[in-house]
Amino acid sequence: MADGIRIGQLYPARQPLGIGNPAQFRTQRTPDEAVSFEKLLKAGELKFSRHAEMRMQQRGISLKPEQLSKIVSAVEAAEAKGAKDSLILYRDIAMIVNVPSKTVVTAIDSGSAEGNVFTRIDSAVVIS
Repeated sequence: MADGIRIGQLYPARQPLGIGNPAQFRTQRTPDEAVSFEKLLKAGELKFSRHAEMRMQQRGISLKPEQLSKIVSAVEAAEAKGAKDSLILYRDIAMIVNVPSKTVVTAIDSGSAEGNVFTRIDSAVVIS
């Protein structure tokens, strides 16, 4: 028997690694893998839900890059503490942020925030 089975063995002898056709060991990257890599690169960015964008537009809230940077830092601080949904208070703006996805769910200015009760949050970060 040329296949390498001996008396008392149930399985053929293993071949050392590196023997065989190298092309069979190569994996081809799929477009889905490329997309997931791009998602990883963008993981540090803060996203805004459609609802949040609409509310910001209605309430005249606009953020400059340096303001956005402070908010991202606040979200990262909340993430470091294990927060899931956080209230971020920045000057006269209140934002509810889903921390794991780094997505602003809604945004409220000081005029609209008065008298509101924020529910389903587990943390709050106050930044100036």
